[in-house]
Amino acid sequence: MEGAGHTELSLNTHDSSLHTSTVQRGSRGGARKPSATPHAYSEVVKPPLHRIHRADEFVFDRSANLRPSEADRVMRFLSRAADKGMLWWAAAVVLTAVGGRARRGGVRGLLSLALASMLANGILKPLFPRRRPTARQWASVLRGVRIPLSSSFPSGHAASAAAFTTGVALESPVTGAVLAPLAAAVAYSRVHNGVHWPSDVLVGLAFGGVVASSTRRWWAVRSEDPADLGTAADVPALPGGEGLLVVVNPGSGPGDDAPTDEIGAALPSALVRTLDMDQDFAEQLDTWIGGIQPHALGVCGGDGTVVAVAAAAVRHTLPLAVFPGGTLNHFARDAGVTDIAGTAKAVEKGRARHVDKAVVVTDVAAPAPFLNTASLGGYPDAVRLREKWQPRLGKWPAACAAMIRILSAAAPLAVTIDGQPVLIWMLFVGNGRYSPADQVPMSRPAITGGMLDVRYVRADRRASRSRLLFAAATGTLGTTPVYVRSLVPRLTVQVDGSPVALATDGEVVADARTFDFRAEPEALAVYRPQP
Repeated sequence: MEGAGHTELSLNTHDSSLHTSTVQRGSRGGARKPSATPHAYSEVVKPPLHRIHRADEFVFDRSANLRPSEADRVMRFLSRAADKGMLWWAAAVVLTAVGGRARRGGVRGLLSLALASMLANGILKPLFPRRRPTARQWASVLRGVRIPLSSSFPSGHAASAAAFTTGVALESPVTGAVLAPLAAAVAYSRVHNGVHWPSDVLVGLAFGGVVASSTRRWWAVRSEDPADLGTAADVPALPGGEGLLVVVNPGSGPGDDAPTDEIGAALPSALVRTLDMDQDFAEQLDTWIGGIQPHALGVCGGDGTVVAVAAAAVRHTLPLAVFPGGTLNHFARDAGVTDIAGTAKAVEKGRARHVDKAVVVTDVAAPAPFLNTASLGGYPDAVRLREKWQPRLGKWPAACAAMIRILSAAAPLAVTIDGQPVLIWMLFVGNGRYSPADQVPMSRPAITGGMLDVRYVRADRRASRSRLLFAAATGTLGTTPVYVRSLVPRLTVQVDGSPVALATDGEVVADARTFDFRAEPEALAVYRPQP
């Protein structure tokens, strides 16, 4: 990454006198150049840097005197592959294909790399210039790379390697551990090939790690730990799934392929039914439950399907078994049911806990339950646009395009929240407690306690959008007056104008002017394997 935009010199033509940072002043004010001996730099460095450089020379010489081997070829390849971060961009592509935590790690890693590279090359190198090691002839023809003219301190390659790897590790420790030896090899290759002193590399590694770690201040790491649930529930144990009705939504998930066979193999006595997408979900569920009289309900689908079946489970006083089958599976992850085998085991053992459910009552439609979140403002409109464009663009491109379109034309929303008039850009209502409190919510530590996590962005403060962006970038959302957060059991919102859209668990459910949100503590029993 270092030296981008600088002319490079070959190994055999590198002239250390080009680096003005090593020039000393004579007794009469004239400039004199250091000698061209291999370790001339140590003669012009003043204590305490002198000791550091002597240690650099010792380690550098030990590395330079290593016998030629195939490691020379590997070190040369790594040093070149990491130029301009290309090695780490390739790694990010692989992590994106892997998906899940690794994909999130790749995104954070690239962002960390960009920040570390910008700061190291744009600020630290000009502020702390240092001459690179003197060019030399190597015993191995596979050793050595072209030497940039930029400052040797710190190593941009090392900073980028550490930043990317640390960023990945924050999201996926296992993936970060796999990448760590590669990052260390890239960092050492800069010493092995003669373009950095060892201390340049060590400082670069530490700097990159610090930069990546600092991203947590304004971009929280999503916890993979399950949320705290309520009290233990007395539910029937169903060996083989006997008495369990499992409802499957074939349209959920990235591949539109519900794992029906896997559920049947895990619980062979369960009755599996597929929802008809052209009929009302609630009517289908009530008909099946009335005819079959199951002891428990199961659901395989995304969050929208889960909340529909959960509402039916509450209506009929039945426990719920959740089999992850959607694209995101927010509720399943938070409830600690991350795979079909775990849910099946909990069903057979009769292990379950209570969780809170929330509901919003409007002035135009039936009460809308939600297990995760509800929102007003730009997000529901973005969902509608996404659904309109999805057949042509695909889900994720349509979602990005819709969000950009809505935000660019956003207008403040005049509302009255619990009797207080206020202008807002958006309103977020979470079922349970979300975290972090002073940043954009990333995870849910608890689905119990009978509380709604309410957050909204005020539009009636001067430069509110700019202040919001600054606070988000600096990790100070908790102190800015434009970002309001509270925990309440109930919330009433009155829109002072035309009806606006309401979205619950990612689905737009109504256009209304009055919204009454309330938590329903321990309303639902969910099968959950023991932690």
